[in-house]
Amino acid sequence: MRKGLLLTAASVTLVSSLTACGGSSSSDSDSGSGSGSDAKPKIGVILPDSKSSARWETADRKYLSEAFKAAGVEYDIQNAQGDKQEFQTIADQMITSGVNVLVIVNLDSGTGKAVLDKAKGQGVATIDYDRLTLGGSAQYYVSFDNTAVGKLQGEGLSKCLSDMKAKKPIVATLNGSPTDNNATLFAEGYNGVLDPQYKSGDYVKGPDQSVPDWDNAQAGTIFEQMLTSEPKIGGVLAANDGLGNAAIAVLRKQNRNGEVPVTGQDATVQGLQNILAGDQCMTVYKAVKKEADATARLAISLAKGEKGETNATVEDPEGKRKVPSVLETPVAIYKDNVKDVVDDGFVTKEELCTGKYAALCAKAGIK
Repeated sequence: MRKGLLLTAASVTLVSSLTACGGSSSSDSDSGSGSGSDAKPKIGVILPDSKSSARWETADRKYLSEAFKAAGVEYDIQNAQGDKQEFQTIADQMITSGVNVLVIVNLDSGTGKAVLDKAKGQGVATIDYDRLTLGGSAQYYVSFDNTAVGKLQGEGLSKCLSDMKAKKPIVATLNGSPTDNNATLFAEGYNGVLDPQYKSGDYVKGPDQSVPDWDNAQAGTIFEQMLTSEPKIGGVLAANDGLGNAAIAVLRKQNRNGEVPVTGQDATVQGLQNILAGDQCMTVYKAVKKEADATARLAISLAKGEKGETNATVEDPEGKRKVPSVLETPVAIYKDNVKDVVDDGFVTKEELCTGKYAALCAKAGIK
């Protein structure tokens, strides 16, 4: 296991079943006519921040809100903005306000567990969204197959290095936050691809470090230090688009952007633009709408006193329990299929194809 990755990876086992991301936090709320239960369905959602990835506000909030509105259930979506105390305060307020279901994206497993246990004690149904809370008590978990995400990143970097005919490249790794179990799972996936390459001597293992809280500014500083200690870095496994962009910004200062393949994740507008420009090798597209819709269906069922439908179980090694789960499938995105993300409606042509990217979009078949 790589430096800084302190959590034990949760193992995923697919099973047959029904298919079914400080201060004053921003929130959405709406109400509708609940049915099927004496208690009016009310769902609370706590998102983690808006700094580590744009997705939490631009995608997750949007899709969850749309799903809850369509179902006519009352809901409250708030963002803790990376503040653990605020996270707990929001949870207390939601429980006091009478939510039937609490959906959380934890900031770390310790904070998440405290919130989940309190909700459970109040009879509130709970769902871990996107990140599993190790040792927690969530009744359900909805995410992507995160080991598969990492595997796609490792395969992507290998493909790009091969396409460039790189000879024994030195590979640097920017892992995600050491307090995020997903980061552990991503690393399990990409190290499973890269470790054999290091062992065979095809690649040289370079600097390897975790980025606290997925902080992009820290990632830039860390990568500058990596490049100072090892100037001949020839590839960068960056765990998401934000970390990847931080590395690209450093490479750009040395006019090496585009010469050193960099991976990513989340298919952000910035990440996709970097791919179109040739500065980023690939990203991993996680169809957040599918994840949000699955979570909304599950939460609505629980709020109405019904049983949720799942398609997998995930092992929580700290809690020593199997968590009923819904897992979606990630997709690797390269320059030749960036258009698929646009066609899917995850990003729009208008936001992606601005300024100098208009011609690049046209060349990539984005219409």
